[in-house]
Amino acid sequence: MKESAVHRTIDGIWRIESARIIAGLARMVRDVGLAEDLAQDALVIALERWQEMGIPDKPGAWLMTTAKRRAIDHLRRNKLRDRKYEELGWEIDRQHEPDWDEALDDPVGDDLLRLIFTTCHPVLSAEARVALTLRLLGGLTTEEIASAFLVPEPTVAQRIVRAKRTLAAARVPFELPPKNELAARLSSVLEVIYLMFNEGYAASSGGSWIRPLLCDEALRLGRILAEIAPDEPEVHGLVALMEIQSSRFRARVSPSGEPILLMDQNRSLWDHLLIRRGLAAITRAERLGKAFGPYLIQASIAACHARACAASETDWVRISALYDALSQVAPSPVVELNRAVALSMAFGPEVGLEVADSLMQEPSLKNYHLLPSVRGDFLMKLDRKQEASIEFKRAATLARNEKERELLLRRASDCTVE
Repeated sequence: MKESAVHRTIDGIWRIESARIIAGLARMVRDVGLAEDLAQDALVIALERWQEMGIPDKPGAWLMTTAKRRAIDHLRRNKLRDRKYEELGWEIDRQHEPDWDEALDDPVGDDLLRLIFTTCHPVLSAEARVALTLRLLGGLTTEEIASAFLVPEPTVAQRIVRAKRTLAAARVPFELPPKNELAARLSSVLEVIYLMFNEGYAASSGGSWIRPLLCDEALRLGRILAEIAPDEPEVHGLVALMEIQSSRFRARVSPSGEPILLMDQNRSLWDHLLIRRGLAAITRAERLGKAFGPYLIQASIAACHARACAASETDWVRISALYDALSQVAPSPVVELNRAVALSMAFGPEVGLEVADSLMQEPSLKNYHLLPSVRGDFLMKLDRKQEASIEFKRAATLARNEKERELLLRRASDCTVE
């Protein structure tokens, strides 16, 4: 196999296996930063040896065993000869030939869950949590993370380094939080994954409307979390939401990269496999018999759109009721603005405009481009085109995404009064 082909294969294996390897090492050495360094050492060894010996039958287990041996060497060098070290050292050194199946026999699910809760610890800023999670659990390089969020690569590198130092300085334990803290900590984990997905689904800035790489990684992390935390309905709710939203990607952007709004999309292009997966995740959450949280409610809203074969068949009355529920569970000005859209579709634009107007003095929406955009849409439907044009132009001045700005200016032009 050519060197470039080997490197591509190893890169693919690393993206799949790195999170499990780092999680297993973190359980051994109790230091996330050190665990990543040891895993990277194993990757370097693989790059050197696999070119000559070929890819092993069980590459993940090979990497895990090699990384564990590096961890044992580290413990030896630092003279940490406690009982746990002796047991681990004997376990790994007792055989001449490694047992590749045994290398993966650790409680991987528990380790991954610990790693997710560590990288998403509230002691870190939201930006640091996202960067560290993408690095350790997503297997992305700092260059890829920087490109996804349109920030300089050194900025991302600094966030990751500082995040590791912060975790070490705060002595954040590599363990699941106690039961009385679990709900709050799980909320932080879901928030990071949700933020990651949203930035990919509707990029806040730059020249691209969507960034599929971020959405793919967020969805992958959500699926992992759903398997290792199967009794948490909000986990399944978030996965369902991401599955259904991801189903629209092919219909969401024109061949030239222009945004296509939901009501104008060709629904035959939606990925029905992802829709079925999303609906199944909602069913899985509902069977747990617990109260609906914000992610499960949002997934239910997305499901209403997914079930409509045509835009005209959308059950807007049910969607507006779901937004009423969401505003009770997770009240926010943005939720209220979305509720205004649903009400306008169900009961007329004048109803939606009344709700949107009530948000005009909301400080957090002062520079939020979607508020004037939504008002412009309502005004246009009420045939108040001159006012609508002004609102669309104002929204365009606030939008940071180039494609979205162009769309808003086109809508403003369409409203030109004869």
